[in-house]
Amino acid sequence: MPPVAYIQDIAQFDGQDVTLRGWLHNRRSSGKIHFLIVRDGTGFIQVVMSKADIGEELFARADHLSQETAIIVTGRVRADARAKGGYELTGTGFTVVGDSVDYPITPKEHGVDYLMDRRHLWIRSQRQQSVLRVRHEIIDAVRDFFNSRGFILADTPIFTPSACEGTTTLFPVQYFEDTTAYLTQSGQLYNEANAMALGKVYAFGPTFRAEKSKTRRHLTEFWMVEPEVAYATLDDTMDLAEQLVESVVARVLDKRRPELAQLERDTSKLETVTTPFPRISYTEAIERLKGAGMPVEWGGDFGGTDETVLSGQFDRPVLVHRYPAAVKAFYMKPDPAQLDLALCVDMLAPEGYGEIIGGGQRLDDYDLLLQRIKDHDLPQEAFEWYLDLRRFGSVPHAGFGMGIERVVAWICGLEHVRETIPYPRMLYRLYP
Repeated sequence: MPPVAYIQDIAQFDGQDVTLRGWLHNRRSSGKIHFLIVRDGTGFIQVVMSKADIGEELFARADHLSQETAIIVTGRVRADARAKGGYELTGTGFTVVGDSVDYPITPKEHGVDYLMDRRHLWIRSQRQQSVLRVRHEIIDAVRDFFNSRGFILADTPIFTPSACEGTTTLFPVQYFEDTTAYLTQSGQLYNEANAMALGKVYAFGPTFRAEKSKTRRHLTEFWMVEPEVAYATLDDTMDLAEQLVESVVARVLDKRRPELAQLERDTSKLETVTTPFPRISYTEAIERLKGAGMPVEWGGDFGGTDETVLSGQFDRPVLVHRYPAAVKAFYMKPDPAQLDLALCVDMLAPEGYGEIIGGGQRLDDYDLLLQRIKDHDLPQEAFEWYLDLRRFGSVPHAGFGMGIERVVAWICGLEHVRETIPYPRMLYRLYP
């Protein structure tokens, strides 16, 4: 049997016989020729099978192969400028490894609910594979960005005893017989402790929000990268966030253009994502929204529509900083120049994708942090360890969280975040 090759490496075998192990994605016939579209997890390729090359018996069997049948195909690689990917295979034989009968996702229009109920099969489609490949590239780019800059990956707990930003959006979990724990909303608080030990750190893992939201931007389980830096300010954090997003977008444009083309993404809108990004204050943002006819008042947080209108005024992500302290988390440091403002920032992606990063400078004053914990009705005993970070060598420090799924949705140009993760968890959907 010829050597096994992966479709992504097929150019290396031009003119050679190879073996492909995969699945039948689609099939059509024309007289004495079968055209099989085969996928192997790394790509798709057309296999041309003629009766003269494979014999009458195999040719007849190929005529009855059904969608998603697992097959091993042998053939000769041939360059063809008309073929997607530039190559096709002249088939010389095949064997069936696993039959597929009545595959439920056929090449026709299916409703979203139908496809979501069969998500475990839907991810075999070209579009969904392209999204997940871009997701992989984004995650890889994020890790490379921080690792190359001296950051240390420091894992944080998924079980936590208390909330990070309040208690209304927590998923409670029974922790052995008589204790309630919660699924983490963020690794940030623990990551602050990591930064006090290691200087520059990042956490990367799943987070959970029990928000009863059905918007196209919300999942109840999502992945977030959270850098934290000792001796950093709000300006340092905004610089880092800009550099990260610019680096990630450039990486995807460099490595995943075929996938973006499959998704019909207008890459010209991604090519403008270069630093510096525009930075505006919350107060300026309010004035811009009022100028656009939005019914907003100073002091409130922005909704999804507000973010869409605001980010639509720019051709790249915009950083909105210094929100009212009242609408931000208890641990945000107040602006010394105006104490009712927080030294915080949100990065809004263009084209209506909204917030992809949120962060800022943390409170490093023990007395003020203790007062904030009391003001927010949080149990002080659950935060004693967090207060220790201010008791023992407190320093200015800052960081942010970037939601991977929202970044994937933006870069891929997707309408909804449900396609950005292999198995999305949303309100009223826990299957498959």
